Formats: sequence, C-alpha cells, structure tokens
Amino acid sequence: MASWSLGKALKSMFAEARDVVDTDWDDLEDSLLTADFGPAVTDSVISSVRAVADRSARIDTDDLRRILGEVLEERLATFDSTLHLSSQPGVPAVVLVVGVNGVGKTTTIGKFAKFITTRGKSVVVGAADTFRAAAVDQLATWAQRGGATIVRPQHDGQDPASVAFQTVESAIASGTDIAIIDTAGRLHTKSGLMDELTKIRRVVEKQAPISEVLLVLDATTGQNGLMQAAAFVESAGVTGLVVTKLDGSARAGFIFAVQEQTGLPIKLVGQGEGIDDLTGFTPHVFVQQLLA
Repeated sequence: MASWSLGKALKSMFAEARDVVDTDWDDLEDSLLTADFGPAVTDSVISSVRAVADRSARIDTDDLRRILGEVLEERLATFDSTLHLSSQPGVPAVVLVVGVNGVGKTTTIGKFAKFITTRGKSVVVGAADTFRAAAVDQLATWAQRGGATIVRPQHDGQDPASVAFQTVESAIASGTDIAIIDTAGRLHTKSGLMDELTKIRRVVEKQAPISEVLLVLDATTGQNGLMQAAAFVESAGVTGLVVTKLDGSARAGFIFAVQEQTGLPIKLVGQGEGIDDLTGFTPHVFVQQLLA
C-alpha cells in the first residue's frame, strides 16, 4: 500500500480515543481530499458519515474511524468486482485490454497472465498494438514472465483486428483457456479509436464472445487520467477497470472517484512492480488496508 495512507492521517488526527469535535470534521475532509477522493465524493462521504454519527448522542474518534470504514466499504460494494473469465469447451474467454500509453498497460497484461496461470488456466496474449514495434517485444517479455504464449504480428503495420483474430484462432486451436488482447493506446481521434476497437470486437466475436474489456488506469494521474480515458469508456464497451501504481502514492481515494464517475467496477489493482503484484479487488480488504 501507499507510504502515505488515510489511516496514517487519521492516526495523526486521533492519537487517542476522545470525543469528536467540530474541527475533526474539517480535518477528515482535508484528509479525504489529500487522498484524491475528489470534492464530490468527499462531500458525499462526509455527509454519509455524519448521518450515521448523528444517530448517537456522542461519538469518539474510534467510532468515527469505524463508521468511516463502513461507509467506504458500502460505497465500493455497490459495484460488482467479479472477473468474468469462464470459458466453454473449445472456446476461450477473450479479454480486451485498453488504455492510453504510459499507464502500465503492457506490464499489467503480463501480471494479469500470471494472475490467471497461477489459478491453473492457460493464457495466450495477442500483440494487437501494432503501431509501436517496441511494444510487441516488451509485451512478449512480460507474457513470458507471466507464463503465457504470445501471438505476434506477422509483418510490420499489420491490421490490429487481424492480429486479434489470429490470437483467438490460436487459442481455439491449442485449447487455451484465456486469450488476452493488447490494443493500441494512442488517442489519435475519438472516431478513429472507436472504429479500430469496433473492428477488433467484430472480428473476435466471429470466433468467441468477449468476456471482459478492461481499461487500465494509473492512480498517480488522478483526475487527469480519468479525463484521458473518457474516450475509451465511451467507445470501447468497457466492463471493468484495472488501477495500477497504487503503491508509493497518496491517491487511494481515486478508487472511489473513478468507480463513481465512470459507473464501472474496479476488478484488479496493481500495488507494485513485480510480476505477482496484481490482485483481484475486494472492497473489505482494500478499506482495511486504506485505514490501517
């Protein structure tokens, strides 16, 4: 988790159990804003915590921490974080991975492959980001680390949808359980992005249904990252979010803001640079870590 956390801020605020006073609410608001909850989510969380606190004649700082945890967990739990990766005999589960360049998409795919292979499933990765030659080599390295095979473009500048098709074709032929397809991360134009992703979906769905479309976001970019990703949310048919780089940042509140602004569940979180540092998202565990 982050070196700075909401829990540490609360410990600083409430070094010992005592009755809550008016200035504590201001301090709590400042802590949530510092943790990148954003003004709207911060106001809503404070209102919800106050509503629960007002039911008691008095509350102490321990009560406030407990109520805050319950409110945060309840907000996260309104979204279904379940990954849908069930495959049928002879038909792989297909996952498209989308996101702007620089968010850690390539490394996330390698970590996701490892996440799956450690659970006894086989994985093939398709390098459909064909516009950056270096991206294919980097993806191949991470796929190998994750225990997956890779389908490369057959020639420079090959149509991304063609590579996606070949990836699913390879998965079917080899009996592979999961096909993960990397996509271009450039935002040339919104219409161009939509056309390319629509074409990839169309050719893939001729062979197998798409189980998930995962959008990778960098927690350290905060609200700016969310704005950059808006075109993907609008055009890619995103089913879930992967939030990277939660380690070493004070941006854990971004988790709440991004779910509520996009209406999409967080399904995976990355909290380190290692191949095993991608985990499923569990609201209770996350809140406990946040407030620890």
